Amino acid sequence: MGHLVGDVWKPPPNLVFKLNFDVAVFVEAKRAGFGAIIRNNKGEVMATMPTGGPPVSSNEEAKLLACKKAVEFAIDASFSELVIKGDNSNVMKALSSSLADWSLLGNVVDDVRHLVFRMHWVNFSCIRRGGNWVAHALAQYARNIYEDVFWMEDSPLPTLNALCHDSLLL
Repeated sequence: MGHLVGDVWKPPPNLVFKLNFDVAVFVEAKRAGFGAIIRNNKGEVMATMPTGGPPVSSNEEAKLLACKKAVEFAIDASFSELVIKGDNSNVMKALSSSLADWSLLGNVVDDVRHLVFRMHWVNFSCIRRGGNWVAHALAQYARNIYEDVFWMEDSPLPTLNALCHDSLLL
């Protein structure tokens, strides 16, 4: 059972997973790469996803599409208690707000909100760019990936340096 924090239910820490996501934009290839990593409360890798994405017109569009893909990945992998972390403060504010988003990207914000509504517990959190190394490495790795790729309790070889760097910071 979870516990109440104020009037809000929160699952116990050992049941909450952290989902970091990021994007890399490959202008010359007219596409983007999305990366996501899910870790447990000990920092251990539960799942990773590098995948290709469509061309984007702005940083916020890229980050929102990366978040949407990351949440779909988390749902497919059966994670339902998440702290979702991204490094764009405008995107994270839009996702965590309960207000209607009438911006040009409001439909993507709504898509993510509808996806997380199916989960048991979600919290959005903005992190500094330096705290998102592994998700960024996964997004870079997706440069030549044209389908969804998932690793459970593992990560592709090119991201191991980023994982080692992150483990030093934990």
